[in-house]
Amino acid sequence: MPRRPAGPRPPLPADAPFIPARDRPHWAARTENTKNRLMGRVLQRLGWDVRLQPFIGYGAPGRIRVLAKVLYASPSTPADYHDQPVHDMRTMAVRGWRNFASQVAPFARVRVTIAGDEFLVHADRSGIIDTELVVDLPPGRHEAVLSTHPGNAVTAEVLVFSPEERIGVVSDIDDTVMITWLPRPLLAFWNAFVIHQSSRRVVRGMPALYQEILREHPAAPVVYLSTGAWNVFPVLRRFLFKNGYPDGPMLLTDWGPTNTGFFRSGREHKVRALARLAEAFPQVKWILIGDDGQHDPDTYRAFEAYHPDHVEAIAIRQLTEPEQVLAHGSRRPLAEAPSRLPGDSRRTVRAPDGHGLSRALRGLGVLS
Repeated sequence: MPRRPAGPRPPLPADAPFIPARDRPHWAARTENTKNRLMGRVLQRLGWDVRLQPFIGYGAPGRIRVLAKVLYASPSTPADYHDQPVHDMRTMAVRGWRNFASQVAPFARVRVTIAGDEFLVHADRSGIIDTELVVDLPPGRHEAVLSTHPGNAVTAEVLVFSPEERIGVVSDIDDTVMITWLPRPLLAFWNAFVIHQSSRRVVRGMPALYQEILREHPAAPVVYLSTGAWNVFPVLRRFLFKNGYPDGPMLLTDWGPTNTGFFRSGREHKVRALARLAEAFPQVKWILIGDDGQHDPDTYRAFEAYHPDHVEAIAIRQLTEPEQVLAHGSRRPLAEAPSRLPGDSRRTVRAPDGHGLSRALRGLGVLS
């Protein structure tokens, strides 16, 4: 192949399309887009149709956020296949990999009907519906009907929080409300893809802590914020229900690359979600609950620095000694775990379980 002559490159033709390098999707995202496009064509030729998987949305009077996912399914799959009640435990004994074996339908058009109003929205490149709608609903639990065409509809729950409530809860999931040991790559894979959905273990005392908070603040919004994938939403919701945690919207992430990289930034996801909650509920002061296995302390500390009026307390669950070894490669005896670290504010408490966090929050005056 002849080499290009030395010197400056010749100018492009005037009509040549120009895409700045920073605006070009990452190669992994381009590969995924191609795969989704080809698989979609194949499945459509086989007679497959799209099905909607609803998630729990939330909002305040005047504006709501609707969340769902669009997936391909065989012709025999009923329209409400993903719209099953949370108390139906028959699907608990399912291998985790089945949640990741589905094919998304990017950019699908979906009609949303709620309170007599209709909206036309589109999924993103990962098949995710994440849209804010201007609609005036009273506080309480509502249902939005999502459909792609007549006969293919599901209902998505939308929790509208009271504007009078001043306290809310933002909770991490992995190693905070249930033991998954997610920082360890091998066991994270095992937990996500292999073990049964019903075999995850609850963190001691955490359900009682959440119930105690809601006894004092019955209308408090509870939002679960995790770096877990949307694929495991049914697993997580049934786990929370089964173990006595309050119901609430979950803010998860998409499984796969983004336009900017091969891996998604879990910390960036949490930072953006917290900022969005502060904007949507300016009157709420949040009790931020997480663990010290990943980036929760730093993420919550940064949010407190930028939004001090939106933080009631930060409660950090300390990992056990085996969890610390496998998460960080270091051994820290639980007896030596400090209740507060340098950089923690006076509103930060640390304890190994929900009972200890409850006592610490009572010491702060957050709980009576």
